Amino acid sequence: MDRTAELGVLAGILVPTAMFALIFGIVYLSKRERMAMIERGMDPRRYKQKSAPYDTLKGGLLFIGAGLGLFLAYLLDHTVFRNVDEDNVAIYFALIAIFGGGGLFLSYLIEKKDGDKEDKGE
Repeated sequence: MDRTAELGVLAGILVPTAMFALIFGIVYLSKRERMAMIERGMDPRRYKQKSAPYDTLKGGLLFIGAGLGLFLAYLLDHTVFRNVDEDNVAIYFALIAIFGGGGLFLSYLIEKKDGDKEDKGE
């Protein structure tokens, strides 16, 4: 058996084991935290994490921007730069970064606008 086959077998064993250990650890620690709260007389239902709509918005706009950048880079690579013999890898990275940053900037503007509304009491 050559070395790559050995690594494939090892990865086939280690990856599921690591995933199981990760999930088991998260569940175990959350149950342990809940039991500690009950022992101290606290109500665990009261301290549930609240949703973070701005974090979701930020992630969504980041992925939308990155996807648009990747799509535009693909279009440019296969139309405008079609006859160039070199690889156009830089276009992909640049447009993903530009559009992803644009998505984060749009998220900032939305958060700021919503924060200004709350300050004025609207």
